[in-house]
Amino acid sequence: MRKKIASAPADTGAAGQRLSAGIVESQTLPNGLRIVSNQVPYVHSVTVGVWINAGAREDPEGLAGLAHFIEHAVFKGTLKRDYVEIARCIEKTGGYIDAWTTKEQTCIYVRCLREHLALGFDLLADLICNPVFPAEELDKEKEVVLEEIAGVNDAPEELIFEDFDRRSFPGHPLATPILGTEESVGRLTETDLRSFMQEHYVPGNILVTAVGNIDHSELSALASTYFGHLSPAPPDAPKRNLFDPSAYAPFNASLKMSVCQAQILLGTVIPRDDRHYWGLMVLNSMLSSGMSSILNLELREKRGLVYQAYSSMGFFDDITSFNIYAGTDKGKTAKTLDTIAALFAGKTLMEPDPAEIEAAKSKMLGSMIMGMEKMTRRMSNLAQDLLYFGRLLDPVEKAGLIQSVSAAEVAAAAGSLGVPSLLSTLIYKPSR
Repeated sequence: MRKKIASAPADTGAAGQRLSAGIVESQTLPNGLRIVSNQVPYVHSVTVGVWINAGAREDPEGLAGLAHFIEHAVFKGTLKRDYVEIARCIEKTGGYIDAWTTKEQTCIYVRCLREHLALGFDLLADLICNPVFPAEELDKEKEVVLEEIAGVNDAPEELIFEDFDRRSFPGHPLATPILGTEESVGRLTETDLRSFMQEHYVPGNILVTAVGNIDHSELSALASTYFGHLSPAPPDAPKRNLFDPSAYAPFNASLKMSVCQAQILLGTVIPRDDRHYWGLMVLNSMLSSGMSSILNLELREKRGLVYQAYSSMGFFDDITSFNIYAGTDKGKTAKTLDTIAALFAGKTLMEPDPAEIEAAKSKMLGSMIMGMEKMTRRMSNLAQDLLYFGRLLDPVEKAGLIQSVSAAEVAAAAGSLGVPSLLSTLIYKPSR
C-alpha cells in the first residue's frame, strides 16, 4: 500500500532557490506503464532507467537470487543482439549501460549523448522484452554470480548485514540475500527466469524515468513503440508478500568468525509510518553523515574505539529498518556497545541540540543540491519517489519537509529506534 506523505510549506531559503527540478512531466500508457521525464537542457546527455517494482523479496521460496540473476542474464543475449553487441552498441557511442537489484526493485539504465537516445532506448527495451537466455551463457553467468557471493562471504562488513536480515525476518523473503546462495543460484533454470518475468515484468510494475536533455514527447513516443504492446498483468498476479512487524523478535547473537576485527551490528525493525520519515532521515544524518557525525565523534574521535562506524535506514513498503555498524578490537566490543546505548538513552538524542539538528539539515540540503548535478541520481530520485511515496516530490517540497523537522520529532525518532527491548545485536568475534 502506498501512503501519501504530507507536504510542508516551509521556508527553504537560499537552498530552495537552487533546488528547482525544472520541467518534470509524467504520464501513464493505456496498459499501465508509467513514464516520467525531467528535462535538464544544459547537459548534452540523457539518462534513462527502466525500473521493475520487483526485487529479491519477490524471489520464490528456494530460488533466492532469482531477481538478481535475471538482471545479469538479460545481458547475455536477445533476439537482436548477442552479449558482445549488447555491450558494444552503446559503448561505441561513448555511453554506458548498467543495472542493479535491491530488495524491492530492479533497475536497468543507460546513459548516452542526446543524439543516441533512440539507440539507448532500443537497447533497454531489447533486454526487457527479448532476452533469449542461451544455456551456455547462463551457466557462465552463474559462475560470475557465485564469485560475487564469494566476495560478500570474504567481506565480513557485508556478510553481517545479510546475517542480520536473515535473523530479523525469519521465514520471510526479506530474510534472503539479494544475491542468493550457492545452492539456490545453482538450481535456477531458464523456466524460472521466464516465469518470474512473466509475473513481474508487466506494465503496471514498470516505470521509465529519464533525465537530461530530453523532450517528453519523444520519450513518450519511444515508450509507446517499445512497451505499448505489453499486456497488463492478469487479475490473479502475485502480490507483494508484506512483513508483519509483530513477527520481528529481537535477538542477541555472538559468533566466532575468521575475522581480524570484531564486527558489530545492532538495529531494529519498526512499522512503516511516513509521519516520522523526515525525522528519521534527520536523525540518520546526525548520527552518520560525515566526520562531524555523532557516531564518528563519540566512537572514533573522543574514545578511539573504532576506525569506522555508521548508521543506515532501510525504507520498505511495509517496514523501516535501522542499523548501526561498528568495527572494533575484540577487547573494545563491550565499551563500544555501551557507548552506543548511552547515546540513545542520554540527552544527545533525547534532548537534541538545535544547532546539531540544523547542521544535519544543512548537510542533507547540501547533499540534495549537489546530487541534482548528477543525472543518474536525479533519475533514481524520480523513481524512488513514485515507487515509495506513490507520487513525485518536488525538491523544494523535500527541502521544506526537511527544514520543518523539529527537535521533538528527532527525539521521537530516536525513541522509536533505541528501545532496548526491541534492539537486536549481532557480533562477529575474531576466532583467534
